[in-house]
Amino acid sequence: MSPLSRWFPFLSWPRPDAQLLRGEAVAALTVAVVMIPQSVAYAGLAGMPLVTGLYATFLPALLSVLFSASTRLSVGPSALSSVLVGASLAGMAQQGSAGWVSLAVWLALLAGALQFAVGATRSAWVLNLVSSPVLAGFSQAAALLIIASQLPALLGLEGSLDQLLHSPRIDLQALAYGTVSLAVFVLARRFAPRFPIMVVVLAAAGALAFATGYSQHGAVVGPLPQGLPSPYLPHWPGWEQFSTLLAPALVLALVSSLEMASSAKIENQRDGRRWDANQDLVGQGVGKLASAFSGAFATSTSFSRSALTLYAGARTGWATVFASGFVLLVLLFLTPALSHVPKAVLAAVVVAAVSSLFKPRVFAELWGIDRVEAATAAATFAVTLLSAPRIYWGVLTGVLLGLAYFLYLRLHPRIIETGLHPDGSLRDRHLWKLPPLAPQLFALRMDAELDFASSSDMERAIVEHLAAHPDVRHVCLFAQPINRIDATGVEMFRQLRKTLKERGVTLHISGIKLPVERVLQRAGVLQPDPLLKMYRTDNEALHAFGTLREDEVLPEPTSAEDAPDSAPAR
Repeated sequence: MSPLSRWFPFLSWPRPDAQLLRGEAVAALTVAVVMIPQSVAYAGLAGMPLVTGLYATFLPALLSVLFSASTRLSVGPSALSSVLVGASLAGMAQQGSAGWVSLAVWLALLAGALQFAVGATRSAWVLNLVSSPVLAGFSQAAALLIIASQLPALLGLEGSLDQLLHSPRIDLQALAYGTVSLAVFVLARRFAPRFPIMVVVLAAAGALAFATGYSQHGAVVGPLPQGLPSPYLPHWPGWEQFSTLLAPALVLALVSSLEMASSAKIENQRDGRRWDANQDLVGQGVGKLASAFSGAFATSTSFSRSALTLYAGARTGWATVFASGFVLLVLLFLTPALSHVPKAVLAAVVVAAVSSLFKPRVFAELWGIDRVEAATAAATFAVTLLSAPRIYWGVLTGVLLGLAYFLYLRLHPRIIETGLHPDGSLRDRHLWKLPPLAPQLFALRMDAELDFASSSDMERAIVEHLAAHPDVRHVCLFAQPINRIDATGVEMFRQLRKTLKERGVTLHISGIKLPVERVLQRAGVLQPDPLLKMYRTDNEALHAFGTLREDEVLPEPTSAEDAPDSAPAR
């Protein structure tokens, strides 16, 4: 790939012909009939004027695909990004007001700039800060909050929260529109998943509301501006409000990036290509910036719409170009028709789309994999719910817990005393109740890097064993798992050699990796000495101890042999 094509991936798109364009247009229409009603509904979820949902679907999707390596990502409003926008701005301005729109634009600018900078500097590794359990806990809580926020409109409940608790009023017509629409969406998802049910329901509901006069007095979308968005420049919100947007922008960028990753990985695996995460982050950043300058809110990648794009047979980015064209037609000619659609139907669109995110069984699955990660997911879930509307604190809490657990594992490496298992492999001697490899020998293995985080534990394990077993005359380190050593590790190794030499104990090192050996050689701590023995393989070491007969060979380790050692038994 040329350097120019790396920055402008659309230059590598296949030259279109009639057959390709025909197929891409059909796939784009399939996606557009789902994307357009969802975008309008998600704008309400973000507290924005409903037409900005279409603005966030037009130029952002087009520009994002031009700069993305994955060409079939459906970029536009998504449920998680929209609820994050609405929750982040709660209390800072009135929903739908000019101040709210300006703050939403700043949020999109900040999140987009972050993603663009991360992708442009080839730093996609920062996505690893958010683990799968954190995203699972947040998405489950966000799904519940989204559904709860849509229930009043879906059920036709009128008035403030206090009025709903004491003297609820119900708009029966809105209740009928909402519940019937939701039932139709659920049935269509099960029995006719490819049918464009959302557009059909919106059109039918709008026509019925107009014919019955409900659009004159009921809760409907109302007039929407017709035409293309005008270039938008937000006013400066002041340092206090600007600083308040920094944490939500960071969370929005992380969540949006992970939404993108889940879709992009599937697309690239399907095509047998290597995923260029950095370039896709550039595309996501460009999409958010385009949305901001259109006067809209932060976009993201919709997993369901991206899957639908693949399912509909889209092959290139030309499908997104056609989909943007369909959105353009709606903006130019069809926004008046949307004005008659009841808001209860839009609420049904959101609930139907978000209900697929709520999968409580994910907590049970995580519990079966790792209880600490399950607890991290549960904590993220709880903090997200309890911190509403500032739900971004849930993600930040989960990230901190995940990093704390990672540091705990790094600071407490797995160190075992090894023994020879009957199957010929070296395993945890105490876990499997194995005899020592040889008399007066302490043989150990550390499954970690020998650095500042692990070196003290390794030194402590050896010194404590020598104190408890003064008859030990040999210490053997099976060093194959150690693939890196730092200055702290070298200093510990130097001190260990000194301690063993004072006690007259011989140090045996088996299977040390060349990069580690070179560092130790440069540090001068592997000088020839009668009390230092080096073995290239574990077989050589075991033969030297007399553990194996001359005609025996230790089997090569496999990934399955250490499976029973998953619990650190020291």
